[in-house]
Formats: sequence, C-alpha cells, structure tokens
Amino acid sequence: MSDHSPSPFGTFAQRLSILTSPAAGDVLARGLRGIEKESLRVTLDGSLAMTPHPRVFGSALTHPSLTTDYSEALMELITPAERDPRETLARLDELHRLVYSALDGEMLWTCSMPGKLPEDDQIPIAEYGASNIGRLKHVYRHGLALRYGRTMQCIAGIHYNYSLNDETWRLLHAAEPSPATAVDYQSARYLALIRNFRRTNWLLMYLFGASPALYKPFLRGRPHTLEAFDADTLYRPYATSLRMSDLGYSNTTGQAALRPDYETLSGYLDALARAVSEPYAPYEAIGTHRDGEWVQINTNVLQIENEFYSTIRPKRVAGSGERPLHALAARGVQYVEVRCLDIDPFEPSGIALETARFLDAYLLLCALDDSPPLPAAAYAEANANFGRVTLEGRKPGLLLTRDGGDISLEDWAAELVDGIEQAARALDALAGGDAHVRAVAAQRAKLADPETTPSARVLRAMRERGQGFLAFGLAQSEAHAAHFRARPLDIASAQEAAATAARSLEEQAELERRDAGSSFDAFVADFRGYTLERFSV
Repeated sequence: MSDHSPSPFGTFAQRLSILTSPAAGDVLARGLRGIEKESLRVTLDGSLAMTPHPRVFGSALTHPSLTTDYSEALMELITPAERDPRETLARLDELHRLVYSALDGEMLWTCSMPGKLPEDDQIPIAEYGASNIGRLKHVYRHGLALRYGRTMQCIAGIHYNYSLNDETWRLLHAAEPSPATAVDYQSARYLALIRNFRRTNWLLMYLFGASPALYKPFLRGRPHTLEAFDADTLYRPYATSLRMSDLGYSNTTGQAALRPDYETLSGYLDALARAVSEPYAPYEAIGTHRDGEWVQINTNVLQIENEFYSTIRPKRVAGSGERPLHALAARGVQYVEVRCLDIDPFEPSGIALETARFLDAYLLLCALDDSPPLPAAAYAEANANFGRVTLEGRKPGLLLTRDGGDISLEDWAAELVDGIEQAARALDALAGGDAHVRAVAAQRAKLADPETTPSARVLRAMRERGQGFLAFGLAQSEAHAAHFRARPLDIASAQEAAATAARSLEEQAELERRDAGSSFDAFVADFRGYTLERFSV
C-alpha cells in the first residue's frame, strides 16, 4: 500500500504477526462492524412516498435502529455493532423484514440513485418533533436543502462502521514504544487507516460501485457528460458509481477548499472546527431566517461537522447532547465510518456477506500497513483517482496516478489484493474455514473480468431486459419486497420490535415535555457557542 519501503507490505506483515501470535489470542476476531443502510420509501410505481415516516416504526428521533436521514421518505436502518459479519447481516435482514411488515402500498427503493422525484421543493424534509434537538435536526436539513438542493439528498448508500478491539492497539503500542498515550496511539493508528483508505478507496468503487446509470430528470437540467441509454436514462459506458462522482456526492463550493488534516487528531479537529465556525459568503447571503423561521443553523462553511461529505470519517460514540468533535477530542477515535458504498441492487439487504468479509480484510490492511502523510498534492491525487474510477473505472487500460507517476488500475489493484489476501488468511485462521479468502478471490475475479462487477451487471441487465433505469430499479425493488414479505418476523421478534417503537415514542414525548416553553433561539445559540468555545483556533 505504501511505496516508501522496499516491501509493499513489510510493516503490515510484522504487525500482523504480533496480532496472530499465541500471546494475542483471538484479538483480531473481537473487532466490531455495524451497518447503516439508507433506502427511499417509494410507491408501487417507483415515485417517492409523500407519506410521513410510519408511526408504527416509532420515533425517528429516538429509535435505535429505524430512523430517517434527509427526507421523511429516506429511511435509515441501523444494525448493532457485531463481532461476526454474519450477525451484522442477520440484523440487517431482520430490520428489512420488520419494515416490510408495516409498509402498505410502498416499498424500499433498491438503488442508490433515486427513481421518480417530485419537484425539488416538494421533497419532504424529515421531521423530528417539537423538542429542541428535534427542531435542530429539521433546521439542519432545511439548510442542506438551501445549500445543495433536496434532490441530491435523496441519493442513498451504505455506511460500514468498523473497529478493531482496543487490545489490538495495546499490543501494537507495546511493540512500538512511543511517548504517546494509549488513546493518542489508537487515534494515530485509525488516522493511518484513513490515509491508506483515502489513497486506495478507488478500489471499492471498481469492485462494488453499482450506479452506472440514472433517471434523467434527477439532473434537473444540469449540464453533464453522460450518454443517453434510452429516452429517460443517462449513463457512462465504463462508470462504476455516478453516486460518488461529481454528479452525486461531490464537494460543493462551500466545501471545496476544506481539506482535513489526517496526520494528527488535533489537526483534523482544528480543520473541522474552523469549517463549522467560519462564515461563507453565499450562505451569509441566505441568512438563518426567512419570515421569522429558522432555515439553517448558521451561515458557516459547515452547519455541523456531519455536513462534510467524505468517503470515510473517524468516529467516537457521543454522549447525549455531545457534539461529535467534542467526543473525538475528549476520548479519541473509536472506529471509522466507511461512507462510499453503493447499495447493491442485486442483494435484498443492499450488501452481500462476501462484501463485508472483503471490507474487513481490506480495512485491516489499511489499519496495519505503513501510512505516509497525505499532503495537499497526495490528497488531490487520491481524489482524482477516485473520481476517475467512478466515471470510467471499467475502461480497458485505465491509468491511475501513484506518487506522481502513471500506473494501470489493474496492476495497482493486483498489488492491493495480494495484501488484502494476507489479512484474509489471518482472519480465516482465527474463524476457521476459508470464507475471507474466498471473498477476496471473488473480488480478484472482478479484476480479471470487469463484466462481473455490479456496475457492469446493472447495465447488462438493463440491456437484456430492455429496461431503462427506472424499470430496472422498480423490478429489483419489487423482487426484494417479495423476498422480505415472504419471511415475516416471528411473534417474539415482532413483539420486541413493537415495544422498542413504543419506548422511542415515549422518549420523544419526554424530550418534548422537558423542552416545553423553552427558547429554541437560546438552544441554538448554546449549540453554536459551545462549538466556538471548545474549539477556538
């Protein structure tokens, strides 16, 4: 992964040997992974559902597993963090079955790019009730609408949360003595993971990108370089993920100059703190109020830190009312959130177990390998490679740039997969069997034959069935809806789900009782002032 040592995976192999030694036990098997999956609720013709978030699912504000993202119609299904990816996927399957037990005349859209949307200003923004935090979440989303448009916020994806057990870092820290505290060492290693990920995440776009086409009205007349697939479908012949290209989640004007420092946690925090504290002229022109109502939290580059669109984030579980930046500053990095995965339209749950196992091996390589700094030139190079693969990743002979020189995607990918296979073998040695190695072999096969990638399969299915993007998405969504509806939850699971939903509604009601009569303006002022006070730079 690093070209700054004689052997590409020398240090990685040394660290891996420490973690697979008898003294380490099963430490590598004790890492956690969880999934957050976004899905639009749509009507039976593929149009965006205009109904509120179903009350039977409980409160979108306080429910631990079922919430909404940007829109009332954009559901988010959140699994617990599990040691075994099989358990993670089983929890995701259960959540889908729960959702389908209550959706009447609606289903979940199974593609990352949306189908039929109403006019931009008619897309319903998520509501979270009358509590101060609920109102803040709504105002934040209103601000996103003004900054980026509501249409872009209807793009959906998979977030993969990954952590290694804390004992992993203790063992490595003991073998690599440094004056850093245990917390600082762990944070530094997670930032090293992020730097390696940013350099090589184009590989995930090639292997798992599944959005090579989109419904033409999505662009709202914006200029583009796409080709016509049919009257209503646009695509790029070799694209892997239009969602992650500059047509989807790209850095917008306000974020264009924002380059977080991934060398140190303090540097990262300072960069994000500046972004949530510094005004941006076009947003100042919008203001925070219209007709006496709040329309955005502030006029800064970012309203809050989560507005930063990144393919990966360092994370720490925050306490009630605690800002993400404060949690990181106080207790260090706990896990990473991988944010660039498309929904797999061929998998009912949106992600295959094989994909999760490959990700575990890939992220382990990113975590343990040498990780040189990522200065401005390297950051720009990494972004350019990523963008190139989103738009033309399957193009024969595609060249990427590594350390300023050309290298073929095929050659670089082969090197990376060799390292990922080492990680997979270590994970299989602990778990027994060869599931991780087989997952890596499946991805290696995609490098040998680009036609087996999800993006190529989408285009092939559309051609063979004579479908445009909308018809393809509708057919896949219908098939997956039938898959889940044929396997309803057992009575005990359904009762537990109903109890969880009821508790979440009670928690929201309690928040609203507590905030009754309090000033929302004062709440927002405290929220904004707290950020500036803690992170004066």
